[in-house]
Amino acid sequence: MEISQRALNMPSSPIRKLAKYADDAKRNGVHVYHLNIGQPDIKTPQCALDALKNVDREILEYSPSDGYLTLRTKMVKYYAEYGIYLSPDEIIITTGGSEAVLFAFLACLSPGDEVIVTDPFYANYMAFAISVGAVIKSVKTRIQDGFRLPGVEAFEEQITEKTKAILICNPNNPTGYLYTRKEMLQLRDIVKKHNLYLFSDEVYREFIYTGMPYISAFHLDGIEDNVVLFDSVSKRYSECGIRIGCLCTKNKKVHDAVMKFCQARLSPPLIGQIVASASIDVQKDYLQGVYEEYLDRRNFLIDGLNKIPGVYSPIPMGAFYTVASLPVDDAEKFCIWCLSDFRYQGATVMLAPASGFYTEPGEGRQEVRIAYVLCKEDLAKALDILAKALETYPGRIEP
Repeated sequence: MEISQRALNMPSSPIRKLAKYADDAKRNGVHVYHLNIGQPDIKTPQCALDALKNVDREILEYSPSDGYLTLRTKMVKYYAEYGIYLSPDEIIITTGGSEAVLFAFLACLSPGDEVIVTDPFYANYMAFAISVGAVIKSVKTRIQDGFRLPGVEAFEEQITEKTKAILICNPNNPTGYLYTRKEMLQLRDIVKKHNLYLFSDEVYREFIYTGMPYISAFHLDGIEDNVVLFDSVSKRYSECGIRIGCLCTKNKKVHDAVMKFCQARLSPPLIGQIVASASIDVQKDYLQGVYEEYLDRRNFLIDGLNKIPGVYSPIPMGAFYTVASLPVDDAEKFCIWCLSDFRYQGATVMLAPASGFYTEPGEGRQEVRIAYVLCKEDLAKALDILAKALETYPGRIEP
């Protein structure tokens, strides 16, 4: 029996591929500090937990395929606070933000169609593209430049007759980069010129650590029908497990096409929608407290990383990730070595090799993605462990 070529082509997650090494370490009594995955340690809002505990339905029924109208109506008000003006019929509730991306690809892309991304990019975009037979092409950004966008010509070089979309994540996962107004207008002009879709993953809009304004794809005039926005409640409310996201578009044809896939999977999670709906009512001081906590963690982590000899990380302006370069021969080997061979005071660290976030083999070989989702006390211990590991790693390269 053979498995499909699609399955053979599907990459392993760079975020989770080393999990077996971490599990083995834990079984041997080692404490593993997880900096590899964007799983916040911040408490979910109490109003959300109360809604979960007080579910009073006698039947846990299917919801509408596009999600409950009550939740979509609440989300309209939420988006309006950010200058994004939608109607409930322009919002489709999905099973996490991941399903929103997958359904957009299924609805908008045919096998062989090309999507341009900025490299490095969230690795699951590649998995979703492979799932629908689409091709990822990349425009390179560099850690030395803080991962800022290159000029228009870099995009034009990648555009062919098969190009159907540009995909961005803003603020960015894995780099933490925040697109400037100038860069967003540049993207708008390219999209308009070539009549492309602009897929915009805006999951991290709450986490922007600069005075620059947040520019949504929906803020760009003249391409309203080109924009498909992806979102999720996972990060802003620390609710990764309820699996509630959404797809937003003003393009009626795209909306109706996505709905066919929504109907085929029946409905998004009932309990998750109840929790998400309650979360939107959270007090502003909760969100402000979360923001301040991540800002503090960012400053602490970046300062600590750049004090380690040979390590460099630009300052991320959004989300809660950074990509750092390490003085090692191969970051993936280093990450595995930390889990399988290295111990410091009974503990070690788990990082995500950044090579899995790049398109071409060999790129990002000396880089890792780090998620600052642990408290400062744990980040301090993790930084100490990382520094000690780099001192003794056999494949260390002197800066």
